[in-house]
Amino acid sequence: MLDPRVKKLADMLVNYSMEVKKGEKVMLNFIGSSTEPLVRELISSVVRAGGVPFWVFDDSPLSRRFVAEADENQMTVFGDVHKSMMQQMDCYCGVRGSDNKFEMAGLPSEQMKNYKKLYGEKVHMQVRVPDTRWVVMRWPNASMAQQSGKSTEDFENFYFDVCTLDYAKMSAAMEKLVERMHRTDRVRIVAKDTDISFSTKDIPAIKCDGKLNIPDGEVYTAPVKNSVNGRITDNTPSTQEGVMYEGVSLEFKDGKIVSIDAKNDVDSLREVFEVDEGAKYVGEFAIGVNPYILHPMNDTLFDEKIAGSIHFTPGNSYDEAPNGNKSSLHWDMVLIQREDYGGGELFFDDELVRKDGIFVVDDLKCLNPEELK
Repeated sequence: MLDPRVKKLADMLVNYSMEVKKGEKVMLNFIGSSTEPLVRELISSVVRAGGVPFWVFDDSPLSRRFVAEADENQMTVFGDVHKSMMQQMDCYCGVRGSDNKFEMAGLPSEQMKNYKKLYGEKVHMQVRVPDTRWVVMRWPNASMAQQSGKSTEDFENFYFDVCTLDYAKMSAAMEKLVERMHRTDRVRIVAKDTDISFSTKDIPAIKCDGKLNIPDGEVYTAPVKNSVNGRITDNTPSTQEGVMYEGVSLEFKDGKIVSIDAKNDVDSLREVFEVDEGAKYVGEFAIGVNPYILHPMNDTLFDEKIAGSIHFTPGNSYDEAPNGNKSSLHWDMVLIQREDYGGGELFFDDELVRKDGIFVVDDLKCLNPEELK
């Protein structure tokens, strides 16, 4: 029997997140066979909305085989064909349910670099992100449950609470933070082994309220490209190119990374930032506010929305909040500032606006967890 929450989620994705209209073409990109129940409901929901669904199946072992063996010309053709498909779409929904998120681990760095540039950047950064109404999400399979340290049943209950919360209510509350960030020039972030400052002057602040990612719950902008100075040390694990890094610490001078450290695999970590020149600069700064997501599970779509967190993103900036930085890398690296993770302070123009993950100014208290649930 179909879980009624699956249909509810599909309808929300089609009618709220993508706002599919009659005659529009919708790409459904699903990774992992466990995602099939949702994709079936998405096809039905798109058809009911009057759209035309197109579905593309992938799985990490298939991608691994291609990336391991394809030469640069083959990757170029692969990227060109997928780019042509994406250019015909009005909407995109990515449902990701791989059984093993480390499936790409151990591949040669040059192969991964080419794949990200010739497929990822070409299809997603150049077309999907700027030119479609898109939403991307994970799917709650047994692998994700294990990764989060929960039983499958408990994780599914958590997942549906997070993914079907009242995003309209959250969206209204986010307006106060957007207003604050629009009139802010200098930002300072302080935490354990972290003291970093930068300007966001004249760069828009964008609320993420269930339109692009599910789960959602962040407001983002970007630092002025050359304004970042200081050190930031993340306290959540983060995976890039199949390697899970912990305690990543980056030092910046005039916007550029000048020192890199971590608790593990420092040599491979340094290679990540050699993919192109833009990888050494930051393309996004964001504040997480989802009241149901409190602890990291090494899944960016969840971790970057953690209540009381910020994330700082080496690599490409988004067109909605541009700072001029372009890169095939976009790595959301999360720092939780709640008291149970060591605490921390967030300042806008020298005013303390959040302490230990809790907003302390009156206009932003509506974004604290007890107000959003």
